[in-house]
Amino acid sequence: MKRVLRIVNRFNLGGPTYNAAYLTKYLAPEYETLLIGGICDDDEESSEFILNNLGIKAEVIPEMKRSINGLGDIQAYQKIKKIIREFKPDIIHTHASKAGMLGRRASIGMDIPVLVHTFHGHVFHSYFNRLKTQTFIYMERYLANQTDAIVAISNEQKHELAHVYHIADESKISVIPLGLDLSQFTDNQDEKRYIFRKENHLDDDEIAIAIVGRLAPIKNHQLFVKSIAKIKQQTGKKIRAFIVGDGQMRTEIENLAHAFNLVISPNGSKTLKPDIRFSSWIKKVDYVYAGVDIVALTSLNEGTPVSLIEAQASGKPVVSTDVGGIRDIVLEGKSTLLSPPNDENAFIENLKELILNDELRRQMSYTAVDFVMNNFQYTRLVNDTDNLYQRLLMKKNQWQKSKIAI
Repeated sequence: MKRVLRIVNRFNLGGPTYNAAYLTKYLAPEYETLLIGGICDDDEESSEFILNNLGIKAEVIPEMKRSINGLGDIQAYQKIKKIIREFKPDIIHTHASKAGMLGRRASIGMDIPVLVHTFHGHVFHSYFNRLKTQTFIYMERYLANQTDAIVAISNEQKHELAHVYHIADESKISVIPLGLDLSQFTDNQDEKRYIFRKENHLDDDEIAIAIVGRLAPIKNHQLFVKSIAKIKQQTGKKIRAFIVGDGQMRTEIENLAHAFNLVISPNGSKTLKPDIRFSSWIKKVDYVYAGVDIVALTSLNEGTPVSLIEAQASGKPVVSTDVGGIRDIVLEGKSTLLSPPNDENAFIENLKELILNDELRRQMSYTAVDFVMNNFQYTRLVNDTDNLYQRLLMKKNQWQKSKIAI
């Protein structure tokens, strides 16, 4: 049995945790996996319930956090190095930037047979200033040279890594899209829709629109708020918006909504029919998707947003900005309407089209479900990853045999 040390940035609610958790659970018993990771930030929802539901016991490194933290990063690095010495993995697989930085640096000189890193997104634009961004690019190029295989989660991401930012040669990069357990988003849809809409006082003729994710600058919720305000003025349709998530931009986004004369309902508010309800994090997000009619995303940069896969599995048409690997997880014009990032007019027109056209929403709903159920199940993720591991281990064994022969 081969041993895998799987290192994830932090145990927050998001794609990397789902990816790492499913691989930890379902690659067994052929692989013995130790999953380690940092803690989520105060404004993030913990993903501990995901691990508990799968029966996974992970090891938490409190010093490993999202932001750069000199002393904490050094302590996390030392702890990872100690775990490597004790666990003696055949494969180290890191997920996302911080885990990739610390995990791969710690593995250098430790005689690890196979080293793999998955980019769940990247920070090469729209996050930091030019100097800091260039520093990250140089660091990733160095680490890629030490890595046996790079995993991109979309074809677009592979293109960017190989040909835009020159992180690694294309031959070193494998595309393995996310895989999820989507059953909860297809089961008992009518019941979940009834419960969500009753709890939120939604009339049958009200169109509900949700956006799910961290309230952070990169997610650009300002575009969502502006769009809701202008569409209400232009159409007169009965629409209600739901912002699901929390984060550092919460107060600024609420203030923007007030500036557009929108009635908002912060989490815990008694307002029955706000224009926008801020719900904070909701663990049973499948009830949200079942209850709303449209799901939006307004990001400036993305990897593969889990929210859009879940939304489509729930049969919801999507309106989104065209960034990162989004094109690889939707069917443009068939399950999703795309617009250039931060193009307010184009985004509003797409959202307005879905609001006004009931038949289009129904058609896109059927297409969305078929598409994601055929392409983003966790069983495909596990098979793809197992195949990659087998190829890398075989290649390493062949290299070692040739070295002995010489």
